Amino acid sequence: MWNNGDRHILRNLARQVAEIAAMPVMTERRELWRRHTAREPIRPVIYVDPQGAWCELVPQTCLFCRDVTARAVEENLRRRIYGFEHLASDNVVEPEWIVRKVIHNSGWGLAPVRSHSDDPRGAFGFKPLIISPADLKKLKVPTITHDEAATQERLEQFQDLFGDILEIRLKGVFDLSYHLMNQYSALRGLQEVMIDMIDNPQMVHDAMAFFEEGHRHVLKQYIEQNLLSLNNDNTPIYTSGYGYTDELPKSGYRPGHARPDDLWCWAEAQEMATSSPEMHAEFAFPYEKRLLEPFGLNGYGCCDDVTRKLDFVLTIPNLRRVSVSPWADVEQCAQRLKGDVIFMWKPNPAHLVGDFNTTMIRQYLRHTVEVAHANSCILEIVLLDTHTCQNHPERFEEWTRIARQVVTEQTDGRLK
Repeated sequence: MWNNGDRHILRNLARQVAEIAAMPVMTERRELWRRHTAREPIRPVIYVDPQGAWCELVPQTCLFCRDVTARAVEENLRRRIYGFEHLASDNVVEPEWIVRKVIHNSGWGLAPVRSHSDDPRGAFGFKPLIISPADLKKLKVPTITHDEAATQERLEQFQDLFGDILEIRLKGVFDLSYHLMNQYSALRGLQEVMIDMIDNPQMVHDAMAFFEEGHRHVLKQYIEQNLLSLNNDNTPIYTSGYGYTDELPKSGYRPGHARPDDLWCWAEAQEMATSSPEMHAEFAFPYEKRLLEPFGLNGYGCCDDVTRKLDFVLTIPNLRRVSVSPWADVEQCAQRLKGDVIFMWKPNPAHLVGDFNTTMIRQYLRHTVEVAHANSCILEIVLLDTHTCQNHPERFEEWTRIARQVVTEQTDGRLK
């Protein structure tokens, strides 16, 4: 599959990744994340994923492989190297390559139809496909199948490519999260769903009940086909940092046979951002909470403000992380979360565009770090949702350098 030129490039990059992963600092970072998950009073951790801005940090002009698949592998490896060399975060580089099992999902009967803007990275709108309650009958529960032959072929390809350099790890489903309101809004239309919650609430409840039961059936199929894999490692847990923890898997785990209570899971309902806590608690949360119940550790929230919704969010079983978005009231959230649930704070990514004001950024970061410290919070600083840095990659370097300085200043004299 790999031509000689591409193979040479990829193996050299894999060696660099392996060298970085073997450094003592990576052992320190892994332990830092484990202690963080255990809610020990250590310094705040910093996690960075440039996401949409990666194309400006590691542009296509930096890739030298010719084959399309090889270029994707090259991009992945170069991003890991770039992050280590340029970002003052606590991101971990592992000496591994993950091969995902080839798993097919038959779909939900309807697939969203989107209208895109002319900008390749622009927004899109939804064309409503569910017009009346009768259209809910068009929805179907997915059938899950595992293509074992294709999985084995993929595994052997990467074992041959650099199995002598990196650990080749075969994984199934390890990034479970639930987004029921997003799923339904993509088919019904967001404005329509907002109106339905007043004019036709039963239709919304019927849809949420269907998706809840559908996801429950999908999980059952994962379990029956042994397709779940552990995520107590360097797996980013949806919108947060890593899953490193000694609390998972649970007692009774058989290697290679993960169960829901051996895993992290997540849920969110950003579409309810402008709704009242009461509406959120009625139309989205109960369905999400029941789906989260089987899992060993859970997280909740995304870019929406959960400040006034913590009364019900904090009732989630095994809740370990809550997303505190740029729009949230950090003082109120800190007072509620204390050291019981990880204060997973997402600073405003817009600070990387326009007037890159380092003085303002320092004050902004320091404020939340001080608030979290005053309330004995377990703080996790997560910079993501960055769509661009306006072709100034150095802004990520400067932002992480400032964040590191602020964290260090605040934690001097404390346990580190």
